[in-house]
Amino acid sequence: MTFLAGIVRFLFWLLILSWSVALLRRAVSWMLRKAVAAPPSSEAPASGEAPARRLVRDPVCGVHVAEVLSIPLREDGGVLHFCSTACRDQYIGSTRKFAANA
Repeated sequence: MTFLAGIVRFLFWLLILSWSVALLRRAVSWMLRKAVAAPPSSEAPASGEAPARRLVRDPVCGVHVAEVLSIPLREDGGVLHFCSTACRDQYIGSTRKFAANA
């Protein structure tokens, strides 16, 4: 009987702990959202909706990233957007490799 009671007690505390962690994550997420939220600008639509962000695709890994957060690379009169400096460097390295073979 004590073995079953121990298992039930363990499961009870595991449930309490998981609920506490979930609640804490929600609270922290809510606080961070409020802290990061930009003040309303005059460019915002009158309907109260936030302005849409334009997504661009990374040519190396294919990840979509917001244009304002991307790492731009101006090349041949155009602009390429990357999700990270590693992808940008990989793209630059591959284009140099192709240029050397041509």
